[in-house]
Amino acid sequence: MDLTHLCTLMCISGRLYEVVKADHNQQGRGSAMIQVELRDVESGNKVNARFNTDESVEKVFVEEKSFTCMCTMGDEVALIDPQTFEQVDVKRDLFGKAGVYLKEEMKVMLRFFDDTPLSGSVPKRVICTVVDTPPPLKGVSATPAEKRALLDNGLTVKVPPFIESGEAILVNTEEDAYMSRAKE
Repeated sequence: MDLTHLCTLMCISGRLYEVVKADHNQQGRGSAMIQVELRDVESGNKVNARFNTDESVEKVFVEEKSFTCMCTMGDEVALIDPQTFEQVDVKRDLFGKAGVYLKEEMKVMLRFFDDTPLSGSVPKRVICTVVDTPPPLKGVSATPAEKRALLDNGLTVKVPPFIESGEAILVNTEEDAYMSRAKE
C-alpha cells in the first residue's frame, strides 16, 4: 500500500500532516507495517510514524487550483488565478526545493485546505538557460560523458559535452536533471 498516492494529507491527533515518504515493510512471520515520514503542515517539522496495514487514518481532502506566477520578490511569490484574477501572495518555501524554478508566466499548482495554501508544485519539465559551462573539448578522442552547467536559476546540472553557454535546455524539476535541448 503506497500512502503517498492514496493519501497525501492525514489528520493524526488533531494535527495535519503531509506524507513525504511511505515504505511497506514485512519481516518474517510478523504483520506488515507501513513506515511513513510525515511533515507537520503547521510547523514544518518531520515526524516518523509506523502503521499496521489494517489501521485506518483520517484522510484530509484538499483543493488543488491552477495559478500563474506573476513575479518573485526574494522569498515571496505573487500568483494570480487565471479564472478569477484573484492575486495570492505565498512564500517560495511552499514549493520546496522546486521553488528555484519559479519564473514569470509559469503555470503552477497550489493545494489548499480550508482556504489555506499547503503546498505548491511547478511543472515537471521547465526550460532553463545555461549561463556558464566549460567549452567543448576539441581534438580529444575520449570525451567525458557529462559536464557541469550553471543555469539561470543558480542550479548546477550535468549536461552532455555538446551543450554550450547561452543554450536553452529542458530540465526535469523532480530530479534537477538535464532532459534535452529546448525546442524553439
